[in-house]
Amino acid sequence: MKIRKALSMVGLVVTVGLTGCFRTTHIVQRTQAPDMYKSTSVENLERIVSERDANIKTLTASVLLTASTGGGKEGKVITYTSFKGYIFVRKPRDLRVIMMLPVLGSSALDMVSNGSTFTLKHATAGHGDVWIQGSNTVTTPSKNGLENLRPPVFFDSLLVPGVTQDEFVSLTESTRVLQPQSKHQPAIEEPDYNLAVLKRDSGNMLRTERVIHFSRVTLLPFQQDIYNDKNEVETSATYDKYQEFNGIQFPMLINIKRPLDEYALKLEVTKLTLNQPLENDQFELKVPPNVKVQQMQ
Repeated sequence: MKIRKALSMVGLVVTVGLTGCFRTTHIVQRTQAPDMYKSTSVENLERIVSERDANIKTLTASVLLTASTGGGKEGKVITYTSFKGYIFVRKPRDLRVIMMLPVLGSSALDMVSNGSTFTLKHATAGHGDVWIQGSNTVTTPSKNGLENLRPPVFFDSLLVPGVTQDEFVSLTESTRVLQPQSKHQPAIEEPDYNLAVLKRDSGNMLRTERVIHFSRVTLLPFQQDIYNDKNEVETSATYDKYQEFNGIQFPMLINIKRPLDEYALKLEVTKLTLNQPLENDQFELKVPPNVKVQQMQ
């Protein structure tokens, strides 16, 4: 009996301590689950991403591109003036990117790629055009992050590639908090799917190539992380403001981040045409004779 009374007194002290003056309160963001979200299988997500990729043969986009450089390593971020431009894609790996100078309307940058090599022409103030050719794979990284920009950054970020026969997939679940449009509304804590795409390396070990993050509300990709052979995120692209084009959902806002190179590209798509025939000469950029061409490794 005495032991029971002693325990009761301890409980009373703890209760008073927890509910009395010895406490603090701080405000946290209110969240709520979405009204509806979907459940599906890893096989279905693999099918969704592969069919969506297969249904896009060509792409012609008018864009507004904004580049920024810097980050934690430099201690600052520089955002450059936005450029209007055009992007042409023809599978399997043809790409052309044209950026126009503000106000003047002439070409600031013109780049074509056949999937393995690229040719680039860019205008310089008072020094004419500079011509560059090189491999799509960076072998000698530059300290200037933007100089490491290669065609696959555009190609693989614009079109989320499907899963090939020599790749493997695994599925995990997570949540993300979507900020409300009004401060009076709660944030949405949305459940998501993460589809990891893996491939065997030279040592026959499975290595993560990329992870595609799906919204469980729409079952559309909202982010894709692409990894290098050191298991570091090399490219991270986010997708927003989807619109439908002939039955195909496509994002009109794409943010591309290159964390290792510390630069980012924001692509705002202003006009889009899918599966329109594109000719060979649209992917040709002929170097004029007697022009010095820089080789980029």
